Amino acid sequence: MSQEINKKETALNPTVKRLGFISFLADVSSEMLYPITPIFLTTVLGASVTSLGIIEGTAEATASLLKTYSGFWSDRIRKRKVFVWVGYLLAALAKPLTGLSQSWTHVLGARSFDRVGKGLRTAPRDALLAESVPENLRGAAFGWHRMMDTLGAAIGPLLAILYLQYSSNLRLIYYLAFIPGLLAVFVALTIKEKRHELPPPSKHEKWAGFSTLPSRFKYYLFSWTIFSLTNSSDVFLLLKTKLSGISLTDTILMYCFYNLVYALASPSLGKLSDKIGRKSVLVFGLVVFSLVYVGFAFASVPLHFWGLFGIYGLFMAATEGVGKAFAIDLMDKDKKATAVGYLGTFTGIATLFASAAAGFLWDHYGPVATFLYGAGGALIVSGILLTRNWSRGT
Repeated sequence: MSQEINKKETALNPTVKRLGFISFLADVSSEMLYPITPIFLTTVLGASVTSLGIIEGTAEATASLLKTYSGFWSDRIRKRKVFVWVGYLLAALAKPLTGLSQSWTHVLGARSFDRVGKGLRTAPRDALLAESVPENLRGAAFGWHRMMDTLGAAIGPLLAILYLQYSSNLRLIYYLAFIPGLLAVFVALTIKEKRHELPPPSKHEKWAGFSTLPSRFKYYLFSWTIFSLTNSSDVFLLLKTKLSGISLTDTILMYCFYNLVYALASPSLGKLSDKIGRKSVLVFGLVVFSLVYVGFAFASVPLHFWGLFGIYGLFMAATEGVGKAFAIDLMDKDKKATAVGYLGTFTGIATLFASAAAGFLWDHYGPVATFLYGAGGALIVSGILLTRNWSRGT
């Protein structure tokens, strides 16, 4: 009987498939607007580049701060689905609200609305994903989810390029982006969630109980936060590409190529982490990151950038989903969403500091300093991961 059950076990059960399709639709919706929003702000609304920075910084900080709270809240009430569909609903509604904006402050409000949705849904969604498969298939499930999510991120900008060939109405695309976002909400309503018995509250868990978390998880959180302090926004990769004389269209296409590699490699590297361990795959990803950043420091011709963006996709495939799966592996079984929440909050806030540091280095010492700073951080953390014993109980 046990053999029959094992044969039926698969990472692609209905819940995993639905969550992947939801992320695909939501990313198509969001990434359609990726190349449009800076143009919309500066040309249609007359906003400054400083305003763009304020919008993005505030929005990402909002999402990061909410992840820990939503994760802890989800674990406490043992519910995931409600966070998922409410989060995607808020993100969908933010698209037409942005299109209706008459000033950059309106865009700030709409963008923050979108990131509130992301902050609410991310940790509970990833916990739901982890709970839908056995632990030995967790990496494969996260890898497949990353693939679907990133395919949406690759297709979205292509749709934007196609749209711009036929229309110059930048407001209209925000209303069109609402369609796939709303479809994601409808699919979220079809998810079936397992029932959980709610244990009595512990006096140590009035908030997120950081002091009670396993030491192995805290060490991993500390390690990945160090890396995040040097892992600046991808906007610096795009900026270096554009300043090297490459057209905006080709730059966007390179970004799509990166997302395509990321999507296609994610399932394989997720499965590999189930077989050889998460640590090995994460270290591989960090080494790839360091090599890519050294490459960007000295790249100068289109062929360099095409190759570097492609290889950069391998880094993301080896770390994004696998890193979340590893965090859940290291956490207590009843705190899966809390694990992802902490990881999202700490790394998200650290990334804001990383981008500020990268900008400072760029302005005062040039782009080479920015990229070598990132490469150095990745190598340091790869060494930390290799020297630590990550077995349970440590």
